[in-house]
Amino acid sequence: MAEQNENAQEKELTQQELSEQILIRRDKLAQLQAEGKNPFEIVKFDMTHHSDEVRNGFEDLEGKDVAIAGRLMSKRIMGKASFCNIQDRNGVIQSYVSRNDIGDEEYAAFKKFDIGDIVGIKGFVFRTKTGEISVHAKEVTLLTKSLQVLPEKFHGLKDQELRYRQRYMDLIVNPEVRDTFIKRSKIISEIRRFLDGRGFLEVETPVLQTIAGGASARPFITHHNTLDIDMYCRIALELPLKRLIVGGFERVYEIGRVFRNEGISVRHNPEFTLMELYQAYTDYNGMMDITEDMFRTVAENVLGTTKIQYGGHDLDLGQPFQRKTMVELVKEYAGVDFDAVKNTEEAKALAKERHIQFEDRHAKGDILSLFFEEFVEKNLIQPTFVIDYPVEISPLSKRKPENPEYTDRFELFIVGREYANAYSELNDPIDQRGRFEYQEMLRAAGDDEANMIDEDFLTALEYGMPPTGGLGVGIDRFVMLLTESVSIRDVILFPTMRPL
Repeated sequence: MAEQNENAQEKELTQQELSEQILIRRDKLAQLQAEGKNPFEIVKFDMTHHSDEVRNGFEDLEGKDVAIAGRLMSKRIMGKASFCNIQDRNGVIQSYVSRNDIGDEEYAAFKKFDIGDIVGIKGFVFRTKTGEISVHAKEVTLLTKSLQVLPEKFHGLKDQELRYRQRYMDLIVNPEVRDTFIKRSKIISEIRRFLDGRGFLEVETPVLQTIAGGASARPFITHHNTLDIDMYCRIALELPLKRLIVGGFERVYEIGRVFRNEGISVRHNPEFTLMELYQAYTDYNGMMDITEDMFRTVAENVLGTTKIQYGGHDLDLGQPFQRKTMVELVKEYAGVDFDAVKNTEEAKALAKERHIQFEDRHAKGDILSLFFEEFVEKNLIQPTFVIDYPVEISPLSKRKPENPEYTDRFELFIVGREYANAYSELNDPIDQRGRFEYQEMLRAAGDDEANMIDEDFLTALEYGMPPTGGLGVGIDRFVMLLTESVSIRDVILFPTMRPL
């Protein structure tokens, strides 16, 4: 008990010390303002270089004047001279600050700067006796006063939940986090470059919709005051994009936020970024080709290699991706041949034997999918296209003419996770209506993730949509793969959190 009280007191004292430091910073600001040196009145600073530009261009810049700016991350006072480290968007660079160069008054002011302050430094580039490329300051300006104390003596922020809640602080103290989000931006840029180079047109479609369609998911509901109607935040991009194919655009794509009112986990965030594309006059085989090429090209251009590691596994996106049917994989890993299963009753009997839970409404195709989830997914380590999904779980996919129980659909799995979903798009309006009606029946039976009937989309199909291939890729999971991130929250700048 005594030890617990001592630890509690130590924690309380630490918090007290932190509060005192914050008060000291506010006092420093008040003193600056009283002296007419309010840093918050400064509106600009003319930077000439970032830290990496100074280091990489040292041969040309040595002895020349530069102006750098950033956050003060460390400071070593040594009497009449000091060293400090300035962090900008591209890294950290050292500066040498001497009283003889900037003057007594300015040097005294510099010594009062706090870690976390934003400063501007003008001076010339040189190399110290220890060989470090630095900026010899001629002028130092306090641009912004930091009133909060950076965590853990500025050596990093370990509290995972606090990192997600206060991403700005996470980015300041954890350089690897900044690197992850810089890569994320590059990945999205490379996807755009890849698709633009193949004749795809980037478009934007509504986020607020009167019907939540294009996926099996529970939507978020909001209310439009002027129209006095409930609306849904989109759960997919699919149906508006296919309307554009009907309208004559042959290749379209969109990268945008979608919203699904579902659980939160290392793989799921209620709002996430999705890329969907649609190409006329091709099928799901064409979508497999473009998916494989895109994953390979983006990895090469962003990482400089197609060989990556994830979850302790060595992966090579440069090798051909495997292509296997769901039935083949279930037979391989579960020892059950669904081609030999005659009907739903037999499928349910097999599920009971293997202790797989199912619902009364589930049909044979649903049971096959449950077998796949239980026995197969975790084993798909190397990139694998799982093809030919049952029609029951593919309401927007074209049936296989030779076997109408299945559809021209695939999902891409890597290290046991789904990264892409694609179809030969269903363009038969009569068949599509039947699928929608089946989904409505499921909704009536209590499945709040089933599709709704979209009458306008059916009308669009009646005007005629050419044979079309469609593809969806979860951007966040793709970024996780290429940055070896464990949680989806590590690649979303502001993940959904329960308010404090």
